[in-house]
Amino acid sequence: MSKFSELMGKIFRHKPVAENPNLEPIKRGITPAPGSPGAAAAAPGTAVMSEVDVEAILNKLATDNHEKLDWRHSIVDLMKLVGMDSSLAERKELAAELHYTGDTHDSAAMNIWLHKQVMKKLAENGGKVPASLLD
Repeated sequence: MSKFSELMGKIFRHKPVAENPNLEPIKRGITPAPGSPGAAAAAPGTAVMSEVDVEAILNKLATDNHEKLDWRHSIVDLMKLVGMDSSLAERKELAAELHYTGDTHDSAAMNIWLHKQVMKKLAENGGKVPASLLD
């Protein structure tokens, strides 16, 4: 599994099912009855996707965490918050996967780029990410 897929999965798995009550039956392969909520919205076997509120999920994880982690600015803290190894080697692997072309020996520059790129990729993959984190 790719590092980004792992990170995205760790965030998106916290999405409350209540946000999209039609998702769970469809994921199990159950087709909604005609006229029921979600019947018109989904074809049989198709998952209904709705935006995942990344900020709300990460804020909740941060509130529940005993460490004070600044996930809004730090890729290291973001990775720690979701339970990933945030070592330099892991961040370099993530950077390579996301096609970082800068100097990986300049970890500060790489970390800034990684954080922005991860937020951008989360938004591209169904995450609702505040505009301030996409700049």
